[in-house]
Amino acid sequence: MANLPPRLLDVLRCPVTGSRLVQEGHVLRTSSPGPDGTRLTYTLDEGIPVLLRRELLEGGTRA
Repeated sequence: MANLPPRLLDVLRCPVTGSRLVQEGHVLRTSSPGPDGTRLTYTLDEGIPVLLRRELLEGGTRA
């Protein structure tokens, strides 16, 4: 898969931490740690960033 354009990465932010996202292979990772102290990871679906928290993707309950 091709890398996301640098201009897109310049504007994308993590919806949880507000930090920049860095592409690492087929995923995006936050540049700052999340609430649990680890960097959050987001998938790319056919080159489109999926910026949803993991529990929302897994059918978790609404808070």
